[in-house]
Amino acid sequence: KLFFTDYGNVAKVERCDMDGMNRTWIVDSKIEQPTALALDLINKYVYWVDIYLDNVEVVDYEGRKRHIVIKGRQVRHLCGLAVFENYLYAVNSDNFSILQINRYNGTDVQSLTRLDNAKEIRVYQKRTQTTVRSHACEVDPYGMPGGCSHICLLSSSYKTRTCRCRTGFILGSDGRSCK
Repeated sequence: KLFFTDYGNVAKVERCDMDGMNRTWIVDSKIEQPTALALDLINKYVYWVDIYLDNVEVVDYEGRKRHIVIKGRQVRHLCGLAVFENYLYAVNSDNFSILQINRYNGTDVQSLTRLDNAKEIRVYQKRTQTTVRSHACEVDPYGMPGGCSHICLLSSSYKTRTCRCRTGFILGSDGRSCK
């Protein structure tokens, strides 16, 4: 799945399949300006920063179990968000500090360091990565991912895929080759 925020006409947190299909709103009320977003892949939770409401909230992948993690002025300038173990990590765009926040109760907010012009944060650790199983976009014997000549996108599960073409090309009638 792909998770994203939007604060155009209607502010929301959404998800869809990797090919853009099955678009679903998971949060569309009591939300104003969602910016940074982070996923807990193990427990299937979505965290986001709302810089207008000055809070960090969380829901499960279906939009249930919603609650506020932290609220207040210290949230106003957060522009990057990551989750690892018991903490959220965020970038404060006002002073470029990296904050650590207890994700269960919003306490233990600590400034860890400062990085000039930081806007995003990512945690790279083996435990944050789910085990990869065989999937529909694996390279075939001819070197084409999922048998697609240009781009292979996973669909509703790891067993199904959709082929797409690079700009300027159209998908052939076989659903795999680009012309």
